[in-house]
This record gives sequence, C-alpha cells and structure tokens, in this order.
Amino acid sequence: MDAVKCRALLAAADLGSMSAAAEMLGYTQSGITRMIHALEEETGFPLLVRGKSGVELSGNGKLMVPAFREIVRADENARQICAGIGNVITGVLTIGSYYSISAMMMPGILSRFEKQYPQIRIRVQEGGNREMAKWLFDKAVDCCFCARPEEKVPCDWIPIFEDELVVWLPAASPKAKRSAFPLKDLEREPFIQISPGSDTDLDRLLKKYQLKPNIRYTTRDAFATYNMVSAGLGISFNQKLISREWKGNVVELPFEKPEYISLGIAVPALIDISPATDRFIRCVKEVILKET
Repeated sequence: MDAVKCRALLAAADLGSMSAAAEMLGYTQSGITRMIHALEEETGFPLLVRGKSGVELSGNGKLMVPAFREIVRADENARQICAGIGNVITGVLTIGSYYSISAMMMPGILSRFEKQYPQIRIRVQEGGNREMAKWLFDKAVDCCFCARPEEKVPCDWIPIFEDELVVWLPAASPKAKRSAFPLKDLEREPFIQISPGSDTDLDRLLKKYQLKPNIRYTTRDAFATYNMVSAGLGISFNQKLISREWKGNVVELPFEKPEYISLGIAVPALIDISPATDRFIRCVKEVILKET
C-alpha cells in the first residue's frame, strides 16, 4: 500500500473533511478523493463514510487505521533517516501536549527547535490525559508532552521534571494566610473543577485520596478557573507551572503534604521513534535544564 494514499486517508479521517485534508497536505480536493478511492479499491471495501457534515471512518476503516499509521510512520522514518545520512534532519513531527504546556513552555521549546532544525514541520495537538492516551494507543502522535500516563496505556515514558501541585485561594480568604493547605479542606470550600471526568491531574489527586469536594463550578480552562478564584468564587488547585506568569488576587499554597506530578515525554515505543522525535526530546531536555 502506498504511504501517500494512507496519509491522505488518515488526514481526511482525523480532520473529518476532504478539503481540510487537501489543504493540510498541499493537494487539490479532487486529488485527495482520487487517492482515497484508489486505496478503497485496493482494500476492497469503503474506508470512509461520506455525509453532509464531512467524512468519518467506516467500521472496516477503523480496523485498518493502525496498519495505515504504521505504513505512514515507516515511510516518514525512512525519509528522515535518509535525510540524516546527508546531515539534514527533515520530516513532520506531531506532538500531543497539555493546553498549559502549549501556552507556557512550548513556544520557547519550539523556538529553539526551529533554529536547530528548520526543515522539520511541527503539528501540535492539544488535549488532556484521556485524549493523549488515545493518541498514544492509536499511534496518532510521535510523542506527548504530558504527565505520566497510566500503566494501561501502551507507551514508553521519559521523565523530564517534577511540578508541584498548589492550591489557588482568593487573596481575601482567611486560609490564604496559612503556610500550607490541608488536603481534607478541599472538601470544605466551594470548589472550581477543571474538565471533570477527563483524567486530569485534579481528577487523579481527588481519586487517589477519595476526596469529594464541594463542586460549585466547572470549567474547561485553567485560566478561566484562575480568574474565578481571583473573583472569590471558590478555590481550586493545579500545577505550579501553569500560573507562574498570571496576575490576580490569588494566593498559591502548597499542600501540607507536598504533592507532585511527573512531566515528561511519552512515545508509543522508544524503539520506533523517528530521528525528528529523538531531536525534539533532546531539545526539551536542554530547555528544561536551562530553566530549572
């Protein structure tokens, strides 16, 4: 099977649109359509279901996706190795990342990486632990910059650094004058939860200690939560890294028993990483080492 056709099929499936896939890959929409039709003729069954809202994988198409991704990955790795022999690292790198890491750390990392490897194109996919676990399982990304995945997620893990979890309290709260915050007090204050049920770092800590906070508000965004705490609507907690450049009427306290999360790089399999992925991991380590 041709890697170009497989890449076209995967792009259309991931984006839900033939035209979006054509734009991303630099083809005409009719060119993408022809390649996918040819792949469907080769497999002997439809791979996509067409509808008014776009396209999605058929049942058989979903079964074929892992094989298509392997073909595309092998082709990309071969191209990168060939380029590396000529001392030119090239290719496409798909990185999964927390929204917070994308906002706070990724710009500096990518700026350094682009200077070192200008011929590598980068695609950043943002999501939480649950989305990244799926991307790793499907091998839809080259790597994820995230907290350590759960053991059931098939991947290899490269720890980079630890980040402390801190409680966000309104500056006017009497408890803001403490030196540390008891875990149990999370159940006694109005609580603002970010992306509940998405296997976030908040979810993991609450589950670990079987805490049942008084959830008054839920959000999808850490910055919105931070501003709601600043407005006195409740408390929350998050990684210390996230709010280091935010300003507001918020006091950050460590837990009485300090809690940390390990941040690093997860890859589907270290033995299969591409030259571009290897260079990105090195760049992340260089930037983090410099900052810490």
